[in-house]
Amino acid sequence: MDDLVAAFGLMLVLEGVPYFVAPERMRGWLSRVVEMPDDMLRRSSIVLMLLGLLLVYLVRG
Repeated sequence: MDDLVAAFGLMLVLEGVPYFVAPERMRGWLSRVVEMPDDMLRRSSIVLMLLGLLLVYLVRG
């Protein structure tokens, strides 16, 4: 359980860094994401999730 909480905390830190470092660029990027079709968002999301799972498997396995 401790690893899960630590991973969640690290995720929050990593998610927050771009908004802190370059908020204006993040606004532009987010406006483009909003305009993306749903199927493209789903495909890119599943690819990112699978890459994340692979990374966790390689590091922890």
